[in-house]
Amino acid sequence: MATIEIKGLSDQELQEKIAMEKADLNKVTLNHTISPVENPSKIRVSRRHIAKMLTEVNNRKKAAK
Repeated sequence: MATIEIKGLSDQELQEKIAMEKADLNKVTLNHTISPVENPSKIRVSRRHIAKMLTEVNNRKKAAK
């Protein structure tokens, strides 16, 4: 997900995307613990998407002050 796409989301949509991405990351990480995942880089990509979205949430909170 590109930064431009993230900035275009509303606050509610952003929170929903973060929750979905965290759930997916948790599921993939658990599956990877049990048996190797085909594409382990998906874990890293997912963590980075979550970080980008959380950064945007924090930037919006700072701008609102």
